[in-house]
Amino acid sequence: MSQEFIISLAQKGVFTVLLTSAPLVGIALVAGLLVSIFQATTSIQEATLAFVPKIVATMLALILFGPWMLNHLLEFTSSILGNLYKFIG
Repeated sequence: MSQEFIISLAQKGVFTVLLTSAPLVGIALVAGLLVSIFQATTSIQEATLAFVPKIVATMLALILFGPWMLNHLLEFTSSILGNLYKFIG
């Protein structure tokens, strides 16, 4: 097992994690930004108002993007397990 192979495998793993988490993080970021703008314009400083819309938006994004994320993670896992003989020997 060469150093390039290990770096390539780690790179694929990091890319998979970033790719699968990007929709949830992006939607939570947009929801938080919209809530912050709403709070700044109305001068409402309620703490739960900042968290509840982000949680709801993240759950809806998980429902929407969940099958795609699961499919992508399963493809990565099957490629890892399919090439297991390369890691052992």
